[in-house]
Amino acid sequence: MSQARKFLKKQPCKVYLSPFDVRFPKESRNDQAIFTVLQPDICVICDKNKIDARGCIGAPDLVVEVLSPGNTKMELLNKYHVYEESGVKEYWVVSQGDKSILIYTLNEIGKFEPSKIFTLSEKITSTVLPGFELALDDVFDDVE
Repeated sequence: MSQARKFLKKQPCKVYLSPFDVRFPKESRNDQAIFTVLQPDICVICDKNKIDARGCIGAPDLVVEVLSPGNTKMELLNKYHVYEESGVKEYWVVSQGDKSILIYTLNEIGKFEPSKIFTLSEKITSTVLPGFELALDDVFDDVE
């Protein structure tokens, strides 16, 4: 994500890497009322008001999760639902094994719509970061 950091230097958005707590409030931003806390592998947050000493409170603009052998289907399904319900605008699922990325974009009615699966030799763009382009060959360059 070094390309994203370079791109974001001229933007109000910042990249945060795990371990970084993202707290998802339901009705109140009061910490005692927050029961869902996740640590996305990578997240991009454009609203500085969401950042505090404990991490982020509220939905990041973009979340990237990198699949690993330790991920369970239940865990992935739970994260998908939390991100969708909380209003994460874009959710990227990176599969190192397949060297692919699937992007979910939040539509106008608050539901994720999946992209096609992007693979090597393709470039992806982001609706959250207009003008940003990422070549998948660069992402998976070091993956055996």
